[in-house]
Formats: sequence, structure tokens, C-alpha cells
Amino acid sequence: METWIIYALLASAFAGLTAVLAKIGISGVNSHLATAIRTVVIVVFSWLMVFIVGSFSELTAVSGRTWLFLIASGLATGASWLCFFYALKFGTVSQVSPLKKSSMVLTIILAFLILGEPFGLWQMIGMSFIIIGTLLMLKLKKKNPSETTTEKGGNWLLFGLLASVFASLVTILGAIGIADVEANLGNAIRVVVVLIASWGMVFLTDNHKGIREIDKKNWLFLILSGLATGGSWLFFFRALQIGPASGVVPIDKLSILLNILFARIFLKEKQSPKQLAGLACLTVGTLLLVLM
Repeated sequence: METWIIYALLASAFAGLTAVLAKIGISGVNSHLATAIRTVVIVVFSWLMVFIVGSFSELTAVSGRTWLFLIASGLATGASWLCFFYALKFGTVSQVSPLKKSSMVLTIILAFLILGEPFGLWQMIGMSFIIIGTLLMLKLKKKNPSETTTEKGGNWLLFGLLASVFASLVTILGAIGIADVEANLGNAIRVVVVLIASWGMVFLTDNHKGIREIDKKNWLFLILSGLATGGSWLFFFRALQIGPASGVVPIDKLSILLNILFARIFLKEKQSPKQLAGLACLTVGTLLLVLM
């Protein structure tokens, strides 16, 4: 098994924990504030890894082009997180996670157009399975289209879609940005951008005052979620540095299996036969993209 596949599998395992831990952590907490708190944990974790591997000295050698794409990737990451955790606050893990994972469809198209990665019949078939699987798992009722919006106006479907689009941009911009820089250092630079963007949003919306109202349970799960995200990122961008984006991304998205499993165990979310069929389609589509 190639090294990048092992890294991608480890990234997927950590990512599988993130959504469930975050879902528990953001209960009763403003989604922008929760995102900003998680980002602090990820920044500390990421820069700790930079010092452990000794890549801090390479900071001055980072080119202007690399800075540009890392910053752009960081901004896209911040936008994706804000949308994802807003959607997660109002929707279930079983609904929101598949929607975000569908970003691999756009990622593969962009990887073909921008990075010149292969795109053929098997990619088209795999993408078709992913699209069908995502639609099956959304669990929307035609009779009541307002179901995607809570009484508080939280449209999880719209923000889930936006999170998916931004996540695709994260991968492509990140793949270009880390091409000439050590993976841990590139990731650490990105998360500083996310930190600034997320806390800027918190103060812009005047939600910083809510930090005093967060209880110990929320703090614990937000921190654990941040650590899981940090671990996932480290392995993901290392895999992305040595492997093809069209291969790394689908493996990482297999975390949907863990998302659903943990959501069922810890959040008591139940999946209908239709959703399970959708999960099967997502898995088949992902495996086709990886193996073919």
C-alpha cells in the first residue's frame, strides 16, 4: 500500500470523529463562536507539530506564490467551516455530513481542469454514485419544503451546500499551496488565516460575549473536535503533498461511514432504508474513484 493512501486513511479516521464531537460541542453555543474556539485548538496543535518536525526554519523560504495560495486556502477553509457548523447546528450529522462530503465531485472536476489530473469513465461513474447517494441521504420531504429551515431561520441545506463548494476550493488551493513547502508548515500557515477570519466573524457579529456562557461539557467537546480536526488535517495535507488530489480526497471522504456510525451510537440518530441505500451509493462511488 502506498504511503499517501495510509495518510489519507488516517485523515479519514480523525475526520470521522470531528462532526459528532462538534455537534455535541456546539449545542447551545453560537456556531461562529464555536468555530473560532475550535480554530484556536487547531492552531496550537498545528504549530506544535511544526516545531516538533523542525520545519519552522523554512518559514522565511516560503515564496510569494505559496503564501498567496495558502492564504486563499485558509480563507476558503474558514468559509467552509462557518457554513458547515452553522448547518450542523440546525441539521443532523446524518444530513449535513453527506452533503459536505459531496464536495469531492466538484474537487475532481477542478483537479482535472486546474491540476491536469485524469478524468475518465470510471470517475464519471463514481461521481454519479456519489451524487445519487447524497440526494438519498438528504432526507427531504417534498410536502414540506420548509423542513430545511428551523423556527430560528437556520437553513442547513443552503449552508451545507456552501460548505461543500468551499471545501472543494480548499483542496485545490491547498494542493497548489503546499507543493513547495513542508506539509506541517503549510497547514499551520493556513490555520492562522482561518483563526483571523473566524474570530473576525465572531466580533463582527458581536458574539464574543457568549464565551462566558459556555459550560464545561461544550468546552470539552469543542476542544476534542479541534484536536480531531487538527489530526485529520495533518495527515490529509501530507497525503495531498505526495499523492493525487483525485485519490486523496475520496479516501478522506470515507469518513462519512464513521460519521454515520458515531452519530447513531452517540447522538441516537436513526437512518431510514433510503438513507442507508444512499450511504451505500456514496461508499461505492468513493471506492470506484480510489481503485479505478
